[in-house]
Order: sequence, then structure tokens, then C-alpha cells
Amino acid sequence: MNRDFPEDFLFGSSTAAHQVEGGNVGNDWWAWEHTPGSTAPVPSGDAIDQYHRYAEDFSLLSALGQNAHRLSLEWSRIEPEPGEFSMAALDHYRRVLDTLGELDLTAFVTLHHFTLPRWLSQQGGWLAPAAIERFERYCERVADALGDLMPYACTVNEPQIVALFGYLEGTHPPGLRNPMLWRRVTGRLVEAHAAALRALRAGAGSPQAGVCLQLPALEPARPEDPGCVALYEELRAEIYDAHLNGLEGDFVGVQYYSRMRVDPAASTRFAPAPPGAPLTQMGWEIHPEGLYEAIEAAAGTGLPVVVTENGIATADDAERIAYLHSHLGQVARALRDGVDVRGYLYWSSFDNFEWAEGYQPTFGLVGIDREDGLRRIVRPSAHAFGEVARTGRLEGMVTS
Repeated sequence: MNRDFPEDFLFGSSTAAHQVEGGNVGNDWWAWEHTPGSTAPVPSGDAIDQYHRYAEDFSLLSALGQNAHRLSLEWSRIEPEPGEFSMAALDHYRRVLDTLGELDLTAFVTLHHFTLPRWLSQQGGWLAPAAIERFERYCERVADALGDLMPYACTVNEPQIVALFGYLEGTHPPGLRNPMLWRRVTGRLVEAHAAALRALRAGAGSPQAGVCLQLPALEPARPEDPGCVALYEELRAEIYDAHLNGLEGDFVGVQYYSRMRVDPAASTRFAPAPPGAPLTQMGWEIHPEGLYEAIEAAAGTGLPVVVTENGIATADDAERIAYLHSHLGQVARALRDGVDVRGYLYWSSFDNFEWAEGYQPTFGLVGIDREDGLRRIVRPSAHAFGEVARTGRLEGMVTS
């Protein structure tokens, strides 16, 4: 039987602490959600209460055929005040990672996924004079305490989005719109990856370490317009080149969702999708070919590639299955072309708190009934994805 994916390919799904745990009161996002006039439509609150329900959630994902899982650690729980580390939080995460191991779910552990401790945000966040030193200290403590349970470690999640949305678009904390600071934070986040890499290599165990990069299919909306092309080239340099050129690590995490058409005339610097293009609940164009291009770009570093996020927000689960089929097809294409792709992690395992979009977008393979005690609802897409994970073949996925 011909397989589209090798026997040892990692199939799983992803989450992030603030989006699923609930009650992360000590970070900058919790503060942002409770700041009048911020972009957050609702507070995260209990999220999906995974801080308490992780064991049953992981058991469910394992039963659905997945063999890997990506999650993040909440820095503000581990270091609630500068230099004050919580053994209770580290012990909790050790139990979490133990549970993944017991279920044969290969762990991908993200050290920074969008949230900062409030104390660091009050000092200036990533622009604080000691930000990199503080981040490295936190990573060292995590590596010493948990490194032996982390087969894969993701240093920073989507540094480009942290910089773009936080410092240029102003839609994420700290809510700034300053091109100079945007470029400065980009440099800081490149440093943050290097700092985390040092900490992981000096700590317990031997995690495979990499950064998780958002690599959209960037193109100028009007290729004949010099201003449009110039902005495209500037964004390409900050979003791709600054992070991929000279990248060190053991793998590259590729995160891909859509094509982004650069347009300086648009208020957000990005033009709407072409008329008639299929869109997700997020308003993002469905453009599967861009995933292949992102994988190719990441592979240009010479490092193995893992797709650490790719997914769709939709109320139509048949559309989710079709999305999975088309995007996994691009991963299979890259494998046929000889690219060293090790795994694919769908975003997301569960419906969750989607940052400035709140709880409206539904990305999950597993739905959450927020009116019925956060009841988990397994969608057909979860079974379809599990079938690919079990067989290594796309053929069995229903796409109608």
C-alpha cells in the first residue's frame, strides 16, 4: 500500500496555554482583555479549563489517532514575579508532559506563545533593557526542570506576529503603531530565539529546538505599483529574511494560514482577498499552494521542517475536512519533492480563545459547548484526520 507520509511522520494538533488553560491572570493578555477600548471583545476567563482537564483532553486526542501534541507553557505561572519561580507550576507542567509521554503523544513544548508576565510588560515588554536576559533565565529554569520530557521545544511562537500586531498594527498588546519599534522588536525576537536555544542546550534532556515562524504567502497586491512592491519587499525582509537568514536550531516550525496581498493604500497594509476567493471565519483567503511555498522557504535554511500550525476557522466541518485534505496534499507534495518534513500539527485541537477575535472563530477538531459546562464535541474532521494519521494516506479522507 502506497503511503503519502512516512511511517514515522508526526501527526498531531496544537494549542497555547492562554487560549485553553483559563485563569492566566498574571500575563499581559489578561490585562489587555480587561482594558477598556482594547481590541479584545471578551475576556478569556476560564478558556476551556484545560489547566484541570488536560488528562482527559490528551486521552481523547490519542484515541483519535494523533501521535503528537503541541502546547505552550505559561511564563507568568512559572515566574509570577521577577526571579520568583513557582515549583507548583513547574510540577504541574511536569505532570502535563508525563501524561503526554504515557499516551505516546510526542510533545512539542512552546516556551513563549504571545503572552508575557505582567511584570515584564510593565518594564517595557520585549523592549525592556533586560528582556532577553529575563527570557533566557526563564528558559534555563524550564530546561532544567522539564527538558528531559521535551522531545521538541519551540522557542518563540510567531515572532513576526508578535512584532507586527503588537508594534505596527496595534491590535495585540502593547497596542503600538510605530514602524521603528516594530523593526527593533523583530531584532529582539531573533535574539530571544538564540537565547532560548542556549538555555535548552545547557539544560536537562536533549530537546530538538526550533522557532515557529508564521510564513504567509506574501505578494504585492499591485505588482505594477512601485510603492506596493517596496512595501512588499520591506515586509518580506522583516517577516521572512530577518528570521530565516542564518537561522540556527534543529528544525524550523512552519505556520501557515493564508495569502497576504500587500497594499500600502489599505489601512492594515494588506488588501482584501480577490473577489470570489473562499474565505474562513477570520476573513482569510484559503490558498493551499502557499503552504508548499512556506515549507520550501523554511527548507532553504537546511534544517528539517515541521508544520507546527495550519488550520481553518469555519462553522462547516465538511469545509474543514476539505481544507485538511488540500493542505496535507501540499505537505505530501513537498515530501515527494524530497523536502525533509517531519510532521504536521493542525491548529487547533479544540475551539479556544482566539486572541482579539475572542471565542467566535471555531478552529477546533474538537468543538466546545460553552453553554454546557465546556463539553467537548468531537467533529467528523477529527476522525478524518486520525485516519490519515493511522494509514499515512490521504485517499481515505472524505472531501465532499
